[in-house]
Amino acid sequence: MVVAAVSAALGCCAVLTSYAAPQSVNVTLTASAQNAGKIGQVTLVPHGNATEMLFFIGGVPSGTTMPAHLYTYVYPGSCNQLADKPLYGMTDRTVLGDYVPQQGFKLWRRVPMPFDDLVARDHAIVVRTSPADGARDIFCGDVRRGT
Repeated sequence: MVVAAVSAALGCCAVLTSYAAPQSVNVTLTASAQNAGKIGQVTLVPHGNATEMLFFIGGVPSGTTMPAHLYTYVYPGSCNQLADKPLYGMTDRTVLGDYVPQQGFKLWRRVPMPFDDLVARDHAIVVRTSPADGARDIFCGDVRRGT
């Protein structure tokens, strides 16, 4: 309807082409034993030669300093067998806002890895507390090849 109104106002015809929304992949984040009972998810979205990572964190371990400082990483392989070093660490902005009951925390990160490369092989996404809070892995989620 808006396209028709704009076309009429401009005195020309509008041609709509098909539009495909960008792909996205949701990855469930499994809480570690130190963060039992909490939930998490990360949505991976293509962003040029990078991948946007939109995190929902349902909570952090009790005793975590607030506002929470969380570090996020991409490792090759799986949560069951993390490599010694991550491929990427997204640690430039780590401070979360205050926890909002029934809403949790939301984080946005960008990894300099194309979306298609990230989902073409097995990777693990890790969420870790700050060194001041013990640098504990509190969530991990597997990106399975061909997801």
